[in-house]
Amino acid sequence: MGEQLVAPIAIDHPTEAPILVGSGQPLLLIGGPCALESEQLARQVAGTLKAICARLGIRYVFKASFDKANRTSLRSYRGPGITEGLAILSRIRHELGVPVISDIHDVSQVDRAAEVLDILQIPAFLCRQTDLLVAAAETGKPVNVKKGQFVSPWDMENAVNKLRGAGGSRIMLVERGATFGYNNLVVDMRSLPVMRSFGCPVIYDATHSVQLPGGAGGSSGGQREFIVPLARAAMAVGIDGLFIEIHPQPEKALCDGPNSLPLDGIEPVLAQLLRIRAAL
Repeated sequence: MGEQLVAPIAIDHPTEAPILVGSGQPLLLIGGPCALESEQLARQVAGTLKAICARLGIRYVFKASFDKANRTSLRSYRGPGITEGLAILSRIRHELGVPVISDIHDVSQVDRAAEVLDILQIPAFLCRQTDLLVAAAETGKPVNVKKGQFVSPWDMENAVNKLRGAGGSRIMLVERGATFGYNNLVVDMRSLPVMRSFGCPVIYDATHSVQLPGGAGGSSGGQREFIVPLARAAMAVGIDGLFIEIHPQPEKALCDGPNSLPLDGIEPVLAQLLRIRAAL
């Protein structure tokens, strides 16, 4: 399969011209902690990554979930909730001048989230939920759909068609691994060109792809040591962006720490990945 050209889509930016994502455009980084833990931590991550991406020529979107409704345990940390979470994301968007993205889990959240977020994200477990996809598309916002661990890459065309059928035109698809037995995921790199063939920019989720779902008993584990090797492979295959969970202290993160990268080591990783992209 040759290189699939993807017409760029535009993501609104609070202080600059819209970000373009697709063929011929700079790499996009969607990065931040799994869930919002505190405004101070969110600002630290967003400000640091904004500066790093500016130095490297990467376009940046801050990611953190106001609610993680799909945690393993009832006791697992979910985030501050929609009201406080969107308020924090709004301040980061306007005061730090970076676009923001967060998960939506229910149709009732869509309109409130669309008032703040630059991109609406559909979690992997919900990628087949027609009402949620339609509601997200009807906002006119860009929609970032994570491929379910249980869904083939070619079946993601159905999600794309649902969004387009509801008027959505700015669609991104995310590869985050496929179920491989119990408590394990594996990445089929064929999924990247397959999903790009639908005419959508494709993002590789380097951190959830090494998650061990439920692998720590009451929470998910992860294999952080494989994040960078798999990101290198995805970059060589050809992608439009990277999704990376990044935390100042992953071992203390309240959510998905085992498959997050440390903030203080991310710049050389990104620089290396850019060199691979340039070689293409």
